[in-house]
Amino acid sequence: MMSPEPVGLSPWHAEEVGQRVLLVEDDGSVREAVAIVLERSGFQVDGVADGADALARVADDGERFDVVVLDLMLPSLSGFDVCREIRKISGVPIVMLTAKTDITDVVVGLELGADDYMTKPFEPAELAARIRAVLRRSAGDAADHAGALVARDVLVDEAAFRAFRNGHELALTAIEFKLVCELVRNAGLVLTREKLLERVWGYDYLGDSRLVDMAVKRLRAKLGDAADGPDYITTVRGIGYRFERG
Repeated sequence: MMSPEPVGLSPWHAEEVGQRVLLVEDDGSVREAVAIVLERSGFQVDGVADGADALARVADDGERFDVVVLDLMLPSLSGFDVCREIRKISGVPIVMLTAKTDITDVVVGLELGADDYMTKPFEPAELAARIRAVLRRSAGDAADHAGALVARDVLVDEAAFRAFRNGHELALTAIEFKLVCELVRNAGLVLTREKLLERVWGYDYLGDSRLVDMAVKRLRAKLGDAADGPDYITTVRGIGYRFERG
């Protein structure tokens, strides 16, 4: 049973006031405990118990959420379906919650566009830390860079948070955008999974390399890489990835 007791205001409290979390969890006791901790950490939390309700909230033009915390086991519409549909209309960061131990569920969720995941049972305070990390990544680091990055027919405008292939804009999530920035910036060089985790996800590190592999897979699909012969991003077996110069 998760308890909200041992959590005080985080050092990010002032930054996070006003940031909205859509918490999608059908277990009322879990939803309440998590909401209390997140609210004590400075977030505004909207809780729903149903996947269809979650989709309606995200699709509502009058609503704006900074992150979605999404349980996979939901009534009426599964978390996988919700994730898939959200990615058709929004790049809002998604943190999956799953009680399943089968790694296939995690892989499927990441392939569908989730940015991170946690397995139950978990400490709500750790979830708050994951959300802070996701929000920092989503904010991007465009202020630290100027101009555009170019490799072959891929152009990345960091300041505008936009990426193009052959003149056509790519619909990227925040993680995919940061990933393509790192790969294009270092075109021709091999970036290890550990280095990508550090630069893109920014953990110390709480996650694992599956996040990198799934994000690269999604990015390849959006760049038009063929599954049997990647043209842009090459896997260097046992090490990491390289964006080819041409």
